[in-house]
This record gives sequence, C-alpha cells and structure tokens, in this order.
Amino acid sequence: MYPSIILASSSKYRQQLLKKIAISFKSVSPDIDESPFAGESASELVVRLAVGKAQALAVNYPNHLIIGSDQVCAINGHILGKPHSVDNAIEQLRQASGQTVRFFTGLALLNTQTQHLQQRVETFDVQFRQLSEQLIRRYVAIERPLDCAGSFKSEGSGIVLFEALRGNDPNTLIGLPLIRLVEFLTNEGVELLSAV
Repeated sequence: MYPSIILASSSKYRQQLLKKIAISFKSVSPDIDESPFAGESASELVVRLAVGKAQALAVNYPNHLIIGSDQVCAINGHILGKPHSVDNAIEQLRQASGQTVRFFTGLALLNTQTQHLQQRVETFDVQFRQLSEQLIRRYVAIERPLDCAGSFKSEGSGIVLFEALRGNDPNTLIGLPLIRLVEFLTNEGVELLSAV
C-alpha cells in the first residue's frame, strides 16, 4: 500500500485536474513566500516553489506523498505571475497580444517516508492572436482570471484569445502536468485507477 497523497495547494484548478486520475487525496495549502529571487529564471523559480510547497508540509505529513506545483508565464523572458487585479489582467493580455507566451510549470513529488524527491519543469507555449482592447476588456469582465498566471483560463473561454497551442500535456497549461505526475506516482508504486 502506498502512502496517502497530499496536494500542496488550495487551487481549485489543480484539485479538479488531480481528480481526473481517480486517486484519493487531501488538499492542504502550504505557507511559503512565493517571491522570486533576484536573477532567478522562470524555470528555477517554479521548480524551487514546487519543491518548497511539498517540503513545507513534510513535517506535518511524515508518511505521505506530497505533490507541489507552481506556474508562471514569460513573455520575451519577462516573468508574469497572477494578476490579482482587473487592471493588471488587462495589462498582461495587452502584452500577450500577438506574442508567444511560454508557461513554466514546476512539479515535485516528495515521499516523506523515504525522502525521495522527484522534480521537473514542464513548458507549454501559447501563441496569442492580435487582441483588440474591446476583446481584452470583455474577456477579463466575463472570466475574471485574476488568480491565473497570464490572465486567462484555457479551460474556459480563453480559447478565443489563442492562435495556437504547443506542448506535450494540455493539463500543464492549467497548472498541473498530469502526464509527468502519473510517471512520478507510478515510480512510487501508486496503482492508478485501482479505486475506480
């Protein structure tokens, strides 16, 4: 029997994604500082935060598999996080208009019984259409993507903003690379779909 699983996140999007692979888990929000370090790349930032989230819960969950994940996007090397306000969301979408935006999602799986840590950064590229000011404002008013890196929800009406999507796993774009996570869980002996 494998250890119980903890998702180190309060994100409803990550919880919905994790339910797709039919495993039992508990969601717990880690308390960590998510500020980037000076000179830290997007890849370095998301993997550090994914690992940090998992490790932050390790003391309270000593016999568990803890999943940590974090995501940012970058336009021309400039890191964008969650907008947190309507004005910031509008500005992020203005910057994305006509651009290719790369999403970086850090994933970590920590076995707190054995201290075995698996970690990876997955990327996903989104080519945005040329967006009119009216479309941007309508989109932000309808979707309210204030808690989403890049200011859109690909699982919602965000598709109207895109010209093309490129990546190995569309779940990565929403914030949890399930294909890689399945690999990590399998490495830890988790029998997937056994509870179905």
